Order: sequence, then C-alpha cells, then structure tokens
Amino acid sequence: MAIIEFTSKGIYCPQGRFYIDPWQPVDLAVTTHGHADHVKWGNKAYLCHDLTKPILKQRLGLDLPVETLPYGKQILINGVKVSLHPAGHVIGSAQIRLEYKGEICVVSGDYKVEYDGISTAFEPVRCHSFVSESTFGLPIYKWQPQQEIFKEISNWVSDNHDQQKTSVLIAYSLGKAQRLIKNLSAQCPIYVHSSIANLNEGLIKAGVDLPETIRITPEIKKETLQQGIVIVPPALADGKWMKSLQSAATGICSGWMQVRAGRRWRSADAGFALSDHADWQGLLQAIHETGAEKVYVTHGFVSPFTKYLNEIGITASEVQTRYGEEEEETAETVTNLKEA
Repeated sequence: MAIIEFTSKGIYCPQGRFYIDPWQPVDLAVTTHGHADHVKWGNKAYLCHDLTKPILKQRLGLDLPVETLPYGKQILINGVKVSLHPAGHVIGSAQIRLEYKGEICVVSGDYKVEYDGISTAFEPVRCHSFVSESTFGLPIYKWQPQQEIFKEISNWVSDNHDQQKTSVLIAYSLGKAQRLIKNLSAQCPIYVHSSIANLNEGLIKAGVDLPETIRITPEIKKETLQQGIVIVPPALADGKWMKSLQSAATGICSGWMQVRAGRRWRSADAGFALSDHADWQGLLQAIHETGAEKVYVTHGFVSPFTKYLNEIGITASEVQTRYGEEEEETAETVTNLKEA
C-alpha cells in the first residue's frame, strides 16, 4: 500500500489515517499553509506549523482545534513519522514529510525557492516520492530577483507621488502583502485593508517582525491615502471604493504579470511579476534536490510540466486536486471598505 492516496476528499495517508490539505471535512487535517484553497473549515482537528496557527484562528475561528509543530520536529501519528519543513511560500508554510517502514513521501503544498526575507527559506527534503505544484510550470515564467522587482515598485510609487496619484497595490492578504510591507515601509506610510491588518496583528503577536501599518477605516480621508501606499486584496480591485479614490494608480502584484496580457486583462496601470510560487527553474531545482523517484504534479500547468519531467527521465504523473485559488472573495472583504 502506498503511503499516500489521492481521494475525493484530498490527499490521504492510509497508514496514519489523516489527510493533507483536505477540501472536505475529515477527522485530522495536516495543513501546509493558511491560504483558502489549502485549508477549509469543518475538520475535527488541525495540525500545522506554529506560525500558521494564528492565520487559521483569524480566518476560521478562534475556537478552532489546532495543534502545532515547529519545523523539523518529528512526531508519530498511528505509526507514521510526520514532520514539517520550510516551503518558503508564505509565513508558516510547510512541506509535510511522511515516513513509514522506510518509505518517505513529501507533500510540498505551495512553495518557492527564492528566499523572500520574511518567510522561512525553502528547505529541500530528500524523499522517494514528491507531490509538487505546477502553478507556473512553463518556461516562460522566470522571475527577476525580488530586489529588482521592489526597486521597480518603489520607483513607480515615487512617480505616482510626483504626479499626485494614489499608489494602490493589489496583493493577496497572506503572502505578498507582508512582503510589500517589509520592503516598502521605509518609503512612506502604508495603509492596509482590514483583512491584511487582522492577519498582521495575529502574526506580530506570534513573534513575526512586521513594520507598522495603518488600517484603512472610513475616517481616513482619501487625500491622506494619497500620501502613502495602499495595499488591498484582489477582491477590491474593481470595487466602488477603488473607483472613489482620488487619481488612483493601480499595480497588480502577481506572477501572472510576467505576461503583459495579464495586466491588460485586469485593467491595471502597472503589473509586477511578484510571486509566492516557484518559477519554471525553481520547480525543477526543487524536484532535483529531493532526489525523488516519483513526482506527482498537481495544480497549475499540470500536463505540460508532467510531460517535461518524463522527457528528462523523472517519472511523473498528473493528479487532479482542488487547489489553485489562494484567496476567496468574501462578503466581509467587499463590505469592509464600503463606507471608507
């Protein structure tokens, strides 16, 4: 019997009797990170990294039954050795290492190999089988070093200030928002949507070093926002609140901005190819470093990436999952700024 199975509820470890990032309620969900496509409400118990706990509590409820592990500590679950290892995707993200009777499998969740200065750096884990995402699994996706991207964003913000425009950056509440805050806070005040402010508060209480930001409230005047940087989640990109800003210039932070058509499609003024996922070379680097004999390719460019791996001598197969959309638009997200 294999150490993992791909079922209608999610990735299942039959020996340990637990699931990894299930999309339907189960008894025990071992969780890679806090994005909405990898963690769902309704499981009887959750196991995650220490820094993912405040994210789950904030998003799913303070009474959520969550147990935690630090990176590298090994525990036994029904005879299966389980440990968490840095995925480099977002704060607290983890690869799940499973070992049973000498067989080792690593379920990576989402990951990136470039150290972003705020998430714990990706750590390759040797294994027999490896479950890999393929979000950007085409050769066209090749990221610039992040310092070059942040220099580009910083120059864009400066130009907007010179033209008396409000700089609005559209970025996921968990992941890119914290990277932007960390790297741009010295330039000018940063104003954030409540979904970002709430996550930041939980992470700071858990010991994460994040610069100070200002929560956007109805009392803050639009002219005041013009003096700083505004960060909002994608759900606000085309909303009435955005349109009410004075001379707003919008910049989308996403790996999809690598392709210029993506910027036109979202009607943005600027696009910055800042991603929390590995690019083409990053995916290949991670897979080679695992030494895996078998690779299961999940969400993204599954078919072309699987085909390429097989062509270069790495046994790979496609797996259908329900991962891929990191942030969900909620009624709370849309209404929080309605009166701002």
